[in-house]
Amino acid sequence: MQSSLARCIADVPSSRSKPAAFTGGAVIGALGGLIGLGGAEFRLPLIGVFNFAALEAVILNKAMSLVVAASALPFRAATVPFSEIGSHWPILVNLLAGSLAGAWFGAGWATRLKSETLYKIIAALLVAIALVLIDGHNATAGEPLLTGGARLAAGVVAGFVIGLVASLLGVAGGELLIPTLVLLFGADIKLAGSLSLSVSLPTMLVGFTRYSRDQSFSVLGRNKMFVMVMAAGSIVGTFIGGLLLGIVPNAVLLPALAVILLLSAVKVWQHR
Repeated sequence: MQSSLARCIADVPSSRSKPAAFTGGAVIGALGGLIGLGGAEFRLPLIGVFNFAALEAVILNKAMSLVVAASALPFRAATVPFSEIGSHWPILVNLLAGSLAGAWFGAGWATRLKSETLYKIIAALLVAIALVLIDGHNATAGEPLLTGGARLAAGVVAGFVIGLVASLLGVAGGELLIPTLVLLFGADIKLAGSLSLSVSLPTMLVGFTRYSRDQSFSVLGRNKMFVMVMAAGSIVGTFIGGLLLGIVPNAVLLPALAVILLLSAVKVWQHR
């Protein structure tokens, strides 16, 4: 019965309904704007719901994550001003030194993988990210884990791994960047969210540029209206998320998001 439903969805393009795209974009955008994520982790179930192939879903996620990250930064500025983000430019440069290279390498790898293999990798990474959310986000701002050259080297390595994962999943990487910023650099959780978005934007652009060389990139042109509607919903969502910043406690919200990630991982793993 499940396979029959999947075939029906594949045969009916209108199943990619505009209301569902807008609502989904808004909800995910609100989560992203509130925490400092691109939100693609929660957008990955589009693979099953809207019947996109694995690599197409990754590329679509990357496009929507760019919209969320770009709009969330100014909406969060009332709580975390740009001047505060700019004063931490050494951290941004440190992480970007690794993440840009990781993003390019990861995107190239993803375009060469079979869809079934990519599904399995995505599912495994979702589980890993959920565990990071449960553990890493419980940390509070304080003394950095490392200092001096050791922290510099660790920042480059962490950035590379995050850029790699971000490109493979089509995500912004904030679910890994935020714990890194809190644990490795001792950043406050709210500041970490905005710093994460600042690192994610150029990192995603690099991965997006690499993906543009693959024929699957045409998914954006073939689903132009769907993309525009979801982007509009995402911007509305990031505005709401920015307003909620500082109101919803991380101790309640983040474990719930980790559960969603685990459920998404099961859904993606079972997809054929």
